[in-house]
Order: sequence, then C-alpha cells, then structure tokens
Amino acid sequence: MEKDIHASGIITVTTDFGGTDPYVAMMKGVILSINPDARIVDITHQVPAGSIQEGASIIKEAYAYFPSGTVHVGVIDPGVGGKRRPIAVLADSHFFVGPDNGLFWSIMETQGHIDVVHLTEKRYWMDKVSPTFHGRDIFAPVAAHLSLGVNPFLLGEKIDSPSTIAFPLPCKKDRDLVGEIIRVDHFGNIITNITMERLSPFLKSKGLTIKIGSLVLEKISTTYTDVPEGQPLALIGSSDYLEIAVNMGRATDYLGREYGIGTKVIVECH
Repeated sequence: MEKDIHASGIITVTTDFGGTDPYVAMMKGVILSINPDARIVDITHQVPAGSIQEGASIIKEAYAYFPSGTVHVGVIDPGVGGKRRPIAVLADSHFFVGPDNGLFWSIMETQGHIDVVHLTEKRYWMDKVSPTFHGRDIFAPVAAHLSLGVNPFLLGEKIDSPSTIAFPLPCKKDRDLVGEIIRVDHFGNIITNITMERLSPFLKSKGLTIKIGSLVLEKISTTYTDVPEGQPLALIGSSDYLEIAVNMGRATDYLGREYGIGTKVIVECH
C-alpha cells in the first residue's frame, strides 16, 4: 500500500436495488451490527439493473467529494455467485468494495498506484453467505471492518489482474469531436462522455455546432436559463461533462426515447 489510509468511518453505498425491496436496509443493518458508529451515505440505488458502466460512472463522479479513508461499496453485480471475484480496491486514498466486474476500473485506470485485494478471508464475511446476495453477506461486512480500521491486506490475497471494462471515449473525426450519451439524470438531463478538457480546443474556434439526432445547438450555454423556458441547450455540467438539457423541462422528453445511452453526440467546429 502506497501509504497508510486512515479510515474515516464513512461508508457510501451504490446499488441497482431500487427503493421497494429491503435489500439496501439489510446491508445497512449488517454494517451497523459490526460498526454501530458507521456513517452511511446513499449515493444512489437507482442504477439501471445490471448497468455496470452507469454504476461505474456514478461512483467515479461522486467518490472524490468524500474524505480520504471513506469506504465505497458498489453492488451492480449481474454475475453474483459466478466466477467473478469479490474485491477491495485501495485507490486515491479511498477504499472500494464490490465485484470484480469492471465496476471500479474507471477509477483504477486513472491512478498511478492501486492495490487490489481478492476477498477470501471468510472471517470478515457473514457466517452464512447466500450465492445471490454478496452485497449483504460479503461486501457490507467487509466495508464495516474497513471502516473500523482493519488492515485491508488481512482481507485476502493481493492480485494484479482486476477485470477491466471498456468505457466509451470521445474521439476526433476529421474536424469533429464524436462522443455519446452515457447517462440520463433524474431531471432528464442528457449527460455525454465529452469532458470540458476534450471540448476546450473547440471553444477557441470561431463557432461550433452540437448535434444529437435532429437537434442542432449553436453554442455552449452557462446556465439553464440562458434560453427561453421549454427550449433546449448545451452546457458544461457540475462534473465537467457536456450535457443537453431543457430549461424547465426534460431533454429526454424533448428529444424522444429513441435518444438513449449510446446515441452519438457530434461537436462540429466552424
């Protein structure tokens, strides 16, 4: 481990469990049974079922706003009970606990040094482990022990071959920048994979055009109210990604359901 990470006592939880079943509460109950003083923060439980890529995007977007030593539990785990390994990742002075299915890969690949531990020490698990609920029986208790300061290398064997996952990246094509939709938020804003950093050279040109399907936008706005109510706009959101939005409306309704995740977004330079 590159340096000692002091546990903050905070545990975040991100899942695709939704809000109608008791699964999240069960995980929290396990955590609190081991560490009654744990501070548990829900990031979201509305990740589309099995969408590893979207869950990964949300965890990456949120984790850096928590103190170092925070434990981040991610359970988007369509392969639960199969061959994929349960892991703990130490990266950027944070702990990440969940399945080895690429969920934390976008964080790992940006860090100069990481440690990955294959969770094999069953004394840190629940006594009885269901093959269909590792979130409750493995990841929750491991997270609780980490939040108490347990050395992560006591949890299992260090490995150097975590599973990777291909995340879509914007690319330059002739004079254009081609990206795609990676997420739609609660407000119906369409979030692309085009970062401010990738967009910056285009902002120096005399003009640009943003195209998504039949929608054409001629500028990057600063706020949602830069256009009349009900009209679409493009802006850089709070996480530095290009978004398509509608002032006092939902971009998803404006464009239609056919414009979903994976739809191409083209930035043209004039």
